[in-house]
Amino acid sequence: MNGIINVYKEKGFTSHDVVAKLRGILHMKKIGHTGTLDPDAVGVLPVCIGKGTKLCGMITDWGKTYETVMLLGTVTDTLDISGNIIKSSEVNVTELEIMDVCESFVGEYEQVPPMYSAIKVGGKKLYELAREGKEIERKPRKVKIDSIRINDIDLDGKVKTVTMTVDCSKGTYIRSLCDDIGRKLGCGACMKELKRTRVGDFFIDDTLTLNQIAASVLKGEIGNFVKPVDEVFCEYPKAYSKKAFDILLHNGGKLEIGSLENCDFENVSEIEKIRLYDSLGVFTGIYRYEDGLLIPEKMFYESDN
Repeated sequence: MNGIINVYKEKGFTSHDVVAKLRGILHMKKIGHTGTLDPDAVGVLPVCIGKGTKLCGMITDWGKTYETVMLLGTVTDTLDISGNIIKSSEVNVTELEIMDVCESFVGEYEQVPPMYSAIKVGGKKLYELAREGKEIERKPRKVKIDSIRINDIDLDGKVKTVTMTVDCSKGTYIRSLCDDIGRKLGCGACMKELKRTRVGDFFIDDTLTLNQIAASVLKGEIGNFVKPVDEVFCEYPKAYSKKAFDILLHNGGKLEIGSLENCDFENVSEIEKIRLYDSLGVFTGIYRYEDGLLIPEKMFYESDN
């Protein structure tokens, strides 16, 4: 079984926990997740299995969408409500000020990663250093906020919150974004809730919980929920190798145009990348056209022998 399962990560599980549990459910060792999601967060976690594990790094690079609740007037050491409160402030801001400040973060900006994160420094994860009571200087990293949509602003209750949907690039920490917005508002803020609703073309409406995956395995229906590797590249046209060139293709060799048949295109020089299948229709990899030859970009073929 090879491909991607769109898992709904439940609260309390780490991304590593999900992978460990799936190894037991699917009776497979070759499984990898596509980027960490905080234990208290829920939502979309694409998990790659079999040959699909070669996609892990690529999917990690895809854009993401989050729904988050930001708590105003509270600053914590972890930048979310799971941490220790280090500052509490009165909240004297208007809805218009909140909307203007949130909008000011749309676009590229330099974001400092939180100490409580899985980023490694000197071979140690930042959260490990933080738990030892250490805080080190973190270099800001350029991230991109594609949009921030305000869903609700509650300034009337004892707890003052802002609920928003954020479309962003890889490497964006929503906890840090909430903290940065709070600093700019002057009252401080931290993340109260987080739900990831999209990773690339994987959406929350199509997710399965670990229990649902286990049930589908017992029913023999799990194959219906595994997205094949080649479907990730459905925007690329496809072609097949002639039987005489299958071995060269399987070994990731460079190919001449004449080695192809049943192509989805007329002029390969006008195409950036193509999906290549062998003569039996087995997906082998992504190739690009360069100087009259097809060059392997990413190979997925593995011999059964």
